[in-house]
Amino acid sequence: MRIATFNVNSITARLPRLLAWLESSGTDVLCVQEAKCSDAQFPHDALRELGYESAVNATGRWNGVALLSRVGLEDVVKGLPGGPDYEGVQEPRAISATCGGVRLWSVYVPNGREVEHDHYGYKLEWFRALSEAVAEDAAGPRPFAVLGDFNVAPTDEDVYDPAVFAGLTHVTPAERAALEALRAAGLSDVVPRPLKYDRPYTYWDYRQLAFPKNRGMRIDLVYGNAPFAKAVTDAYVDREERKGKGASDHAPVVVDLDLDA
Repeated sequence: MRIATFNVNSITARLPRLLAWLESSGTDVLCVQEAKCSDAQFPHDALRELGYESAVNATGRWNGVALLSRVGLEDVVKGLPGGPDYEGVQEPRAISATCGGVRLWSVYVPNGREVEHDHYGYKLEWFRALSEAVAEDAAGPRPFAVLGDFNVAPTDEDVYDPAVFAGLTHVTPAERAALEALRAAGLSDVVPRPLKYDRPYTYWDYRQLAFPKNRGMRIDLVYGNAPFAKAVTDAYVDREERKGKGASDHAPVVVDLDLDA
């Protein structure tokens, strides 16, 4: 089974590229972040023509997550159980389902904006709720993984220049401790480093030629429990999909599983 996670940065803007990528990549299940549309605007029909069922948690022009599957889509849960509100709203940042016998979450962790901003505290609260919500599945016998845009670079090696990010969100000790708490629930990073290149970043800003200069960050992650990690046969960042006109500012992260191993 091939599972991937991809912050598409607007599924409507990226749809032709996304459909082509799904066909060429052979992906069975895709976790989507930043759909930036409502459920009614989501391209269910176009995806269905390719053989994908869709489960969506999206409410408008911001945020929004989804799961696309051609191997089944069962027991869908929209939202983060016990998750915090932001400005009185439960933002659409999480969705989970069982696909081909594997329980998966697609998450879009809050950005945090600035360390002094209320959104930073909200981000840490959101992480705490996520760790609590996944603990039972993480410790269970069924393959289970949380995939998505975590908006945290796990180590200094996951940013192109740590000095540039000093004092900023995405690299603070508290954010990295939140990732460690998630791992402590029974999950591990299943994408190995190094890959086929020195620094497997997943996000590059559109500005200042960040992608051609490889000034990126690794913030799109795949955290799996022991049965999931045991089944992983390969993992990679599809940098090619970040190239060219109309690309997202993120690249897909792809993981292959052998569930019979």
